[in-house]
Amino acid sequence: MSDDATDPGGPAPRKPVRRLDARSLRGLAHPLRMSILELLTLDGPATGTALAARLGENTGTVSWHLRHLAQHGFIEEETGRGTKRERWWRVVDETKVLETAEFRDDPATRGALSVYLHEMVQQYFNRVTTYLGESWEEEWQRAGTLSDWRDLRLTAEQLTAMNAELIEVVARHTPAPGDEPEPGALPVVVQLQSFPRKERGTA
Repeated sequence: MSDDATDPGGPAPRKPVRRLDARSLRGLAHPLRMSILELLTLDGPATGTALAARLGENTGTVSWHLRHLAQHGFIEEETGRGTKRERWWRVVDETKVLETAEFRDDPATRGALSVYLHEMVQQYFNRVTTYLGESWEEEWQRAGTLSDWRDLRLTAEQLTAMNAELIEVVARHTPAPGDEPEPGALPVVVQLQSFPRKERGTA
């Protein structure tokens, strides 16, 4: 998964690439740690106190999980900011790649993989429901979309190729590090789910 999504082999990413191993997966696969990492990824650096308030958690608990994420290399302290008592944390700027097929048949990591995938899907769902519950100007209402297509019949190779093409499209619209956004631009989340469906016979 690239940036926590399956990587079918698209164009070369602009960020350093980190392939998650079993240790990294087990270090990340916790609901609260994944929520912390999501907030830091979407909204930028924050302190443990601020994250605890947003998540409705005890500051000490959040601080412990922050240190755990840092030990596994997912986040780092933002130096030159904060105090000895209040540290600022940011996400390590890299593309994370998780090849789920490597872990599905490993008893030692199957549980961690299940937690990770279910929490990730829940985060995707929460982002959509948050968007639907917010008030947006008409131009943004027309710009967003929630779509699905059910008429495709593809081989595994064709599905892999389609995913690679879609990732290339997103990459073309992703600004290079340091580029200034266009006036009026807002952060945009692109969520792509493409997967085979087992056919069910009729009774």
